Amino acid sequence: MHTRIVMQLAVFILAYPLLWLVSRLPFKLIYLLSDGIYGLLYYVIGYRKKVVRENLALVFPEKSEKERLQIEKKFFHHMCDMFMEMIKTMGISKKEIQKRFTVTNMSLLNDLEEKGINTMLMLPHYASWEWVLSLNLQIKSKGYGIYQKIQNKYFDRLVRQIRGKFNTTLISTKESKKILKAAKESNELLMVGIISDQSPMVIRAKYWTEFMGIVVPVHVGGEEICKANGIVPVYLKVCKKKRGYYEGTFKIITENPTEVENYKITDAFLRETEKSIREAPEYYFWTHKRWKHRDKAPEVLQQ
Repeated sequence: MHTRIVMQLAVFILAYPLLWLVSRLPFKLIYLLSDGIYGLLYYVIGYRKKVVRENLALVFPEKSEKERLQIEKKFFHHMCDMFMEMIKTMGISKKEIQKRFTVTNMSLLNDLEEKGINTMLMLPHYASWEWVLSLNLQIKSKGYGIYQKIQNKYFDRLVRQIRGKFNTTLISTKESKKILKAAKESNELLMVGIISDQSPMVIRAKYWTEFMGIVVPVHVGGEEICKANGIVPVYLKVCKKKRGYYEGTFKIITENPTEVENYKITDAFLRETEKSIREAPEYYFWTHKRWKHRDKAPEVLQQ
C-alpha cells in the first residue's frame, strides 16, 4: 500500500508541472498541440482504432466503409481536442469558459429554480461534458457532479479542485445517494450532473434495452435518484459549433419523475442521446466498449 501511494505521488509530481504549463497556453497553441497528438495517436500508435472501427460498423451498418472512416478520423481529432481542453480547464478563466460554452435556453433551468425544483442534468459522453461545469456559474442551486473516483488520489484531488473553482462539488457514485438524500432533507436547492451512457457490469445490470439498435445493459442510477428524491431529470444536448466552442440546450424529460413508469426516464435519455449521435456521430466517445455485453442479453430480449 505504501509503495502504491509513493508511486502515485511520483507520477503526479512528474505530470503536474507539464499539465500546468499546457493549461496556460493560448488556445491557438493548444490546438496546434492537439493536431500533433492526433497524428501520433491515430497514424503511429493507433490507439483503440480497432474498437472505434468495430463500434462504428456495429451501429452504422448502412454506411459505407468510406463514410465510417471519415467519422473515425473526425472523432479522433475531436477526442484530442477534448483531451487538450480538459487540461486547459486548469487555467481557463470563468469569463473565458462561459464564452466558449453557451446555453440556448438557460431560462428553462432558472425557471425551475424559481419554483424551488431540484434538477438532474443527464448527459452522455458527447461533444464536451467537461465544460458543462461552467453552468454552475449561472445558477442559484448547489451544483453536484456524480463521477467515478480516480485511482490516483492526487489526481483525484486535483480534479476536485479544478471543478470546485466553478462551484461544482464532486461526489462519487458510491456516496451519491446518501449525500443527495441528506441534501433533500435539509431543503437544499440542488442541480446534479450525471453522465449516464456507460456500460454497467453485467452482474449489476437491472435493465436491458436497445441503444443504437442493439440490446445492451444500461445504467439506471440517475433515474433511481430522481425517483427517490423527486428530482426533475433534464437532458442536456451539447453541440460543437466550431473548434473550442460548444452550445447546450435543455430538455425536460419529465416534471413528475415519481409518477413515471420504471425505466421510462432512462429510455427517454437514451433516445435523446441517439438523436445527438445520428446528427453528428464524430462527437460521440467511440473508444468506449459500449456494446461489449450485447451477446449476454437475456434470451427474451434477443428474440
